[in-house]
Amino acid sequence: MQVIRIIAAILLPPLGIFLTYGLGPTLLVNILLTLLGWVPGIIHALWAIAKHEEVAKRQETA
Repeated sequence: MQVIRIIAAILLPPLGIFLTYGLGPTLLVNILLTLLGWVPGIIHALWAIAKHEEVAKRQETA
């Protein structure tokens, strides 16, 4: 599932965020960034997905 999210984040950044976070403020921020420019949307999506995975791994080990 991680690979699908990353590919979605590159092709359509809001889709990658939606698959990771669902509906919420992160998705709205990403839609705004994507409308302002494709690259900011991609950067935000990749960062948010990586951060989500990092938090999930940290919770597994705790």
